[in-house]
Amino acid sequence: MRKRVASRVLIALRGHRLTVCVAASSVLVLPLLAVPSGGGDGPDDRSLQQDFRTAAKEYHVPQSVLLGVSYLQSRWDAHVGAPSVSGGYGPMHLVDGSRTPPPASAAPPQDGDRALAGPPQAPRPAGRPSLQPAELRRAARLTGVPVERLRTDPGANVRGGAAVLAATQRQLGKPLSAHPADWWEAVARFPGTTDAATATTYANDVFALIRKGADRTTAEGQHVILVPDPSVRPRPQPAKDPDRPKQVECPVELTCAWLSAPYVQFEDEYGNHDLADRPRDEKIEYIVIHDTEATLASMLKTIQDPTEASWHYSVRSSDGHITQHIRTKDEAWHSGSQFVNARSIGIEHEGFLTQPDAWYTEQMYRSSARLVRYLAKKYQVPLDRQHIFGHDNVPAPTSDTIPDMHDDPGPFWDWRHYFDLLGAPLKATAGQDSALVTILPDYTTYMPTFTGCAGAGVPCAPHGSSAVRLHTAPREDAPLIQDQGRRPGGESSTTDVNDLGSRVSAGQSYAVAGQQGDWTAIWYLGRRAWFKNARNHPTAVGAAGKMVTPKQGLAEIPVYGRALPESGAYPADIDEATEEPLPYAIGAGQHYVTQARLTGSYTDRSTFAYSPSPVVKGSEQYYEIQFGHRLAYVRASDVDLVNAPTAVGK
Repeated sequence: MRKRVASRVLIALRGHRLTVCVAASSVLVLPLLAVPSGGGDGPDDRSLQQDFRTAAKEYHVPQSVLLGVSYLQSRWDAHVGAPSVSGGYGPMHLVDGSRTPPPASAAPPQDGDRALAGPPQAPRPAGRPSLQPAELRRAARLTGVPVERLRTDPGANVRGGAAVLAATQRQLGKPLSAHPADWWEAVARFPGTTDAATATTYANDVFALIRKGADRTTAEGQHVILVPDPSVRPRPQPAKDPDRPKQVECPVELTCAWLSAPYVQFEDEYGNHDLADRPRDEKIEYIVIHDTEATLASMLKTIQDPTEASWHYSVRSSDGHITQHIRTKDEAWHSGSQFVNARSIGIEHEGFLTQPDAWYTEQMYRSSARLVRYLAKKYQVPLDRQHIFGHDNVPAPTSDTIPDMHDDPGPFWDWRHYFDLLGAPLKATAGQDSALVTILPDYTTYMPTFTGCAGAGVPCAPHGSSAVRLHTAPREDAPLIQDQGRRPGGESSTTDVNDLGSRVSAGQSYAVAGQQGDWTAIWYLGRRAWFKNARNHPTAVGAAGKMVTPKQGLAEIPVYGRALPESGAYPADIDEATEEPLPYAIGAGQHYVTQARLTGSYTDRSTFAYSPSPVVKGSEQYYEIQFGHRLAYVRASDVDLVNAPTAVGK
């Protein structure tokens, strides 16, 4: 029985690796592009704010509408003339239809799914605006600006977007009004959305932004401000689509589809998920954020393969469309840890971690955040980084699985922005001199060195990042922290984009282990780890919270990758799962942040069954801690829980 349990973990890991390998041969490889450093006489030296002002005046579009649409399209970033995966360019994300790849979904619809690539579009009455996304060629015809310039010149791109909005407004038979509210229908049509719910959500997001205002420095260093306008109001959301598949669990404002993952038996195995009865038999405590490292077309084929891994939801890059594959009450094989699988929902995002500008679109971020907010509310999952985390934060269940654990969504996933969208912004909760810190670099301007985006050892172009690198001493040339579990042979950590051995990420919290000048030390993997945290350019902020430390008299305590029940909790007909500490320890005097206390549990889901297997629940208590880049667990009986001392910032 124990052997089959161990093989189940490896099958889940192996399945996910195969998915990546299958997809790798068909992916469009786009390099991580550089951000301009300034200087020269090119268009990037102009004020983007002035470009919006000028284009709004020329085409009689309210400046707030133009700014709001652009923010929803690109957050005002130009991406240096590089296209998104859907062929969109510039701050307005004007789409080059001639370069748009085939539809992301190549899998046939099933189980009532009619929307994998969007619902069928009704014939458009003569004279009505196109429901295609704002296109470069249309913008070129309206402005007389060459397509190539619209791709590469942010000012021209903004002008093209304004021209498209004005033309759509005229086609709707509406005046070029100075009142933003009069442009709601034109805004709803701008991204080419083909269903009422998504169009309404998009327009409401734009007008919510106009109402609230925005202030951001772009990836290109342009400071842009959208002044708040409290006079605008959202429109009512359409009623729930009566044709939505009944299995779908999704907020009403999102268009969601269903494509089943198979639960079937083959040979002496079965796939590709387990039946459960959550939250009755096991509480859902985590939501795990993945990226596919493959195109969605490949992943939708994978999810229908019983020999592969599985997950609950897929989010399309181009427009944030969501497809559900497994009911949330059931357990998907997505994390590489059966313990985490039993307590989590897995969400895959179409994309590649080395190509964030092409794949991690604003529409994908927003759809995903809406879904996570909905699920977190439904299952009472706390909106923090010990409950909403990446595949790269999942703890390895056993020592031998550590090297195989995954590293997506990677250092370029914008956790700070994502938690803003979740309505739970990452921020300081204590003074600068507190005993805890939350990692929080400025994503746009913080650009640590990475390699491996375009080949082993090849430097990645500078790019904003959520990741902060750790050293063994408070200086830049000090060796990086080593992870003996990840590299048991003693190899050094590297700056490779996939190497998590010496990294922390935005939103993760740690106990302070020392200060020296501009450097802060934290407790990490059982040792002190240093990162640069200058007061005028901080990469972390003060935090309040609770932490655990070994009980007095204990020289060190073990760390676990899962919280299992004690031996006496197992009934006679269920073999006890082998408890194995990870190859780390917490020494006396060390402290680690905890945001959850839980009871050990285990489910033997190693055989095919038509009903959920029983969950073994013990009385042994554990604390979940932020240990390294990943989470870990310690026995409550081994530690004392203490409140972190706080200090008022000077």
